[in-house]
Amino acid sequence: MAIDDAHTRPDGTSDATVEAVGKLSEAFEAIEEARGHLFSFHRTVGRADLLLGDAIEQLRAAGHDDLAREIETEVLGRNIIEGRWTFQIVEDFDDGYYATFRDHDQRVRDELLGGKRHVYEAEMKEERRTAGRRGHEATPDEAGSS
Repeated sequence: MAIDDAHTRPDGTSDATVEAVGKLSEAFEAIEEARGHLFSFHRTVGRADLLLGDAIEQLRAAGHDDLAREIETEVLGRNIIEGRWTFQIVEDFDDGYYATFRDHDQRVRDELLGGKRHVYEAEMKEERRTAGRRGHEATPDEAGSS
């Protein structure tokens, strides 16, 4: 069995087109990775703010009211960048740059590859695998039949 239909290039599609769409997908995957880091940043900063609240309460309990009040008013709940907490940064990224990039990635695949994903990678897999060898099956269905 060769590449499945979901990953077979449409008739007449050039190598250059498959390579270009593959490069665009690779770039978008890097943006997906960056988005993951952004969400990690969002969650880590949020966790730090909650921990800071605990530290402030412990400072108060230990009799350090002035320090606790100073940190509470200067740091706790402070904007990460002007006017924004991290959730607002995530939303701006998602609704702006990310959405625009995602839409163009999809449009290019729709127009040039009939909406198929990972055509470049599927062809690379087909070139590199050893047909008929266990662990080198083309699809999960082929693996299940061996």
